Amino acid sequence: MTTIKIQFTLFSAFYSPLIAVMAGGFLKREGLDYEWSVAPPGTSAVDAIVDGSAHVIQSAPSQGFGSLKNGETPPAVHFAQVNEMDGFFITGREPDLEFSWDKLEGAEIVMFKGGQPNAMFRYACHKAGIDYNKIIPITPGGAADIDAAFRNGQGQYAQQQGPFPQQLEADEIGTIVTQVGPIIGRCAFSSLAASREWLETDMARAFTRAYRNARQYLNEASAKEIVAAEKPFFPDISDTALEKCISTYQQLGCWTPHVKITKQAYEVILDIFQYTGAIAERYPYELVCTMPPVVTNS
Repeated sequence: MTTIKIQFTLFSAFYSPLIAVMAGGFLKREGLDYEWSVAPPGTSAVDAIVDGSAHVIQSAPSQGFGSLKNGETPPAVHFAQVNEMDGFFITGREPDLEFSWDKLEGAEIVMFKGGQPNAMFRYACHKAGIDYNKIIPITPGGAADIDAAFRNGQGQYAQQQGPFPQQLEADEIGTIVTQVGPIIGRCAFSSLAASREWLETDMARAFTRAYRNARQYLNEASAKEIVAAEKPFFPDISDTALEKCISTYQQLGCWTPHVKITKQAYEVILDIFQYTGAIAERYPYELVCTMPPVVTNS
C-alpha cells in the first residue's frame, strides 16, 4: 500500500476534514496508507513540501502572500479548502449570557501574537465596531501555551480553537462567550497545499477522492460517530468536550461539502489582510490557489 505523508501546521478538531480522511478509513479505501505529523514550532509546514517530507500539508491561502511580497513564486499551491470560516472561540472566566464584543476593550486576552489567527481577530474586532488597540494582549506562544496560561490564571479571556475551550468548560475553568467565525463570515481560512507536480499524480487524485468523501461524511454523520473515529487523535480530551466541539463546528458550517477554494472566499482573505496592513496589493487567485485534481467516483 502506498503511503501518503501529511503534515499539519496547527492540530485541532477544527481541522477534522483532514483528520477524518485518516481516522475514517477513507484513505485506505483508495489504497493509501498514511503518516502524519505537525510542523515543529518555529517552522513552516511548507518546508515539508519543499524538502519532500510531506505530500500534503494543512495550511492557509494567506501563507502564499509572504513569497509574493518578496517577488517569489510560492513553493506550494493551495488546492482544497479545509475550513471556510474562522474556527476560534473566545472563552471567559465566567458565564456571560449578555456578552458583547465591547467587553473585550480594556480586558486582558490570552491570544496569538501574529499570523492569520491575529489578523482574523483584528478584523473581527473591526467588524464588531471595537478598538483592537484597547485590548491588553497576553501572547505566551502557540495553542498549548495559550491553554496553559489561561489555566494558570492569566487573562480574562482566551482565543482558542476547539477542542481547547470545550475542555476548559468541562474542567470548569472557563465558559465560551462567543465565536469569531460568524462575525466575519465565509472566507478562505484554511486549506490543503501541495506542489503543482504532485497534484498531477495518481496519488493526488486518490487523495482528493478520499478527501471529498470525508467532507461529505463530516456533514452527514453525528458528532458522536465522528468522535468515536477521531478520539485516538485526542487522548487528552474528554469524549463530552470533543463531541460538543464537533457538533458546534458542524452547526457553524465551516466544513462546507465542496472541496475547491472559491474565488469569493479568497477575496475575503485579501480584504482581511489588506485591512491589517499585511499586504499592500491584491494577489490574483491563480498565484496562490488552483482547482483540486479532477477525480471520478471510482
